[in-house]
Amino acid sequence: MSDIMTTDHVRIEPNILYFGTPVVLISTSNEDGSPNLAPMSSAFWLGWRGMLGLGARSKTAANLRRTRECVLNLPSDALAAAVDRLALTTGSDPVPERKYERGYRHVRDKFGHAGLTAVPSEAVAPPRVGECPVAMECVVEAVHPVGDGGVLTFEVRVVRVWAHEEIRLAGTEDHIDPDAWRPLIMSFQKLYGLGPQVHSSRLASIPERLYRTDDIDRARTENAQPLG
Repeated sequence: MSDIMTTDHVRIEPNILYFGTPVVLISTSNEDGSPNLAPMSSAFWLGWRGMLGLGARSKTAANLRRTRECVLNLPSDALAAAVDRLALTTGSDPVPERKYERGYRHVRDKFGHAGLTAVPSEAVAPPRVGECPVAMECVVEAVHPVGDGGVLTFEVRVVRVWAHEEIRLAGTEDHIDPDAWRPLIMSFQKLYGLGPQVHSSRLASIPERLYRTDDIDRARTENAQPLG
């Protein structure tokens, strides 16, 4: 393989721009209190805030607007098959026409369909996914339409973070070990795992405590429960 990198670009117009983002399983509460579980990957985080992009007519979007809370469950690459079982399913009944044309079908029990375990949350009603190494309980702070309103962005505030012990950095209370955490990645509608670190990072020299925001202290005081 040549070590010379090309500098030539070609102009393209891809239909989607999913160059690679982590998969999120969003659990929300339906009108009857039953849980809904939906995969998505239009998400990013800033401090203890997250931005989620969802179709305005989706069941998840409707639940978020009604209840103002959710859990963001982050699956590892080992859960790819379970995540794929949720693909082309919807909690909406009847199935919206656009989704029906793409092959979606209604599934009421998403947890059972995926073979995943619903675990009670502490500060919100929707359950966590027990098998996911990371779960973040969140409340909705704001909703913003995108373009013609067919897509909505939800600003959520994290109020609880849960992690499997095996991905916590040894000897620390609140650090994730990036060498142990293997997130599931979606790239152009296909599922991938995360490879090993390819280069050292100067950003990693900044102590994580310097990124701390007031939202962490706020989360401690709301529905206060002792740390487990």
